[in-house]
Amino acid sequence: MAHYAKVNDEGIVETVIVADADYIETLEGTWIQTSYNTIRGVHTNGGIPLRYNYAGIGDVYDAELDVFRSPQPYPSWTMDAQTYDWVAPVEYPDDGNVYEWNEETTNWVVTT
Repeated sequence: MAHYAKVNDEGIVETVIVADADYIETLEGTWIQTSYNTIRGVHTNGGIPLRYNYAGIGDVYDAELDVFRSPQPYPSWTMDAQTYDWVAPVEYPDDGNVYEWNEETTNWVVTT
């Protein structure tokens, strides 16, 4: 059994299921295998990573790069080509506070 993501014509993940490959072959649509243990190009159990990230509903499958990635959260964030994860233009502060991103100021703001 493995995890599979159904992607539409735009490459958007519509659903993710656990199934046998034989069952997936009977389904309509485009189904792509994804690994629950793959995050940012690393397999959490030391195995071989698959498609850089586990697919979630609403994520994007890039067929040219053969990767799953989340949608861009903010216009100012850029894609890290090593992990296929979005990166803020300013590093998240490491001072024990909780922050949220403010796109207007393109900076982190302490949440209250």
